[in-house]
Amino acid sequence: MLGSQPDFSLVLGGPLFQMYRRTHLSGDALELLRRRMIVISGIAWLPLLVLSALHGDAFGNAAAIPFIEDIETHVRFLIALPILIAAEIVVHRRIHFVVGQFVERGIVAPEHMPAFRDAIDSTMRLRNSLIIELALLALVYTLGLWIWRNEIALTVTSWYASEDGAHIRLTPAGYWHAFVSVPIFQFVLLRWYFRFFLWFWFLFRVSRLRLCLLASHADRAAGLGFLGASINAFALVLLAQGAMLAGLIASQIFHEGSDLLSFKVQIIGFLALFIGATLIPLTVFTPQLVRAKRTTARDFGLLVSRYTSEFHQKWVQGGAPADEPLLGSGDIQSLADLGNSFSVVRETRLVPFSLKDVSRLAAIAAAPFVPLLLTTFSLDEFASYLLKAIF
Repeated sequence: MLGSQPDFSLVLGGPLFQMYRRTHLSGDALELLRRRMIVISGIAWLPLLVLSALHGDAFGNAAAIPFIEDIETHVRFLIALPILIAAEIVVHRRIHFVVGQFVERGIVAPEHMPAFRDAIDSTMRLRNSLIIELALLALVYTLGLWIWRNEIALTVTSWYASEDGAHIRLTPAGYWHAFVSVPIFQFVLLRWYFRFFLWFWFLFRVSRLRLCLLASHADRAAGLGFLGASINAFALVLLAQGAMLAGLIASQIFHEGSDLLSFKVQIIGFLALFIGATLIPLTVFTPQLVRAKRTTARDFGLLVSRYTSEFHQKWVQGGAPADEPLLGSGDIQSLADLGNSFSVVRETRLVPFSLKDVSRLAAIAAAPFVPLLLTTFSLDEFASYLLKAIF
């Protein structure tokens, strides 16, 4: 801890981050973002172009799908991968701010500050674990390769593989793709899944502490409304995931004759799964929000009852002094303000995020699928429908 600010980051640590620093791909605070994006994406994509060109599969030849036409590969390494790398600096800055608010706003009771620091320290130890990153790497070269081979790789002859009887024979570009490019992407993605777990683990630890929450807070979340910023922090990760799935669907549509509507279940499932994964960590505070709402509603109910009774006795039953005029008295405004405060208590949400936060996240996650609509109708048809709707 530095002063009163928690030294917390989901990104600034771990063996890969230290390797970035030693190879001058990052500074201590994630500087050199552009260099990092160009180098990592270049290692994943550029050798594929060179090797497929040398093999004659970059622009045509015998391959049914030349490299230049493989939409899924270009989207994965030139769009999704750079976005995942860029997301690190966004998550670092916003999550650091969010965690700092627990201290700055006095949410954590003073007697629980040692436990709060312990929650930070345990999360940072997991983030920095060499064993965990080695396990992720092993997972990439076992289960990850199996999934790519059986669930993602195209089933027709392409720039990276061709049928050889009952077996699939990889081209030189295919070997780089299978054992370098795809593992790089999968490892970066798995590290993000691990960071989601770290965020959940930290919030769960904090939710077990006694928090100073008041349901009368104007944010309608008993003072925890700042946690909604963490949803926006992970928006780029969902955008990259959506782009990857959209690229995969585009390849299936253009190269295997599939129809966009046949993927509606997968698209809806993707949105539900990843939006849910982003929101679920925040629901660990629901029990405390329920208690805060119940307690504050009871206390405010007593206060409102007492004030209303005294107001009635003073102004309705004639208990006010003769020299105190009703006109200009602040009693009525105070009664209205008290009623508004009680309304805030009743409207307190049981989750520390709003429908607006969820809608914004859903829109960002769904954005990569919008261009796929052009596979179901042309721009001319869209313009025609739009003109009819307007005129």
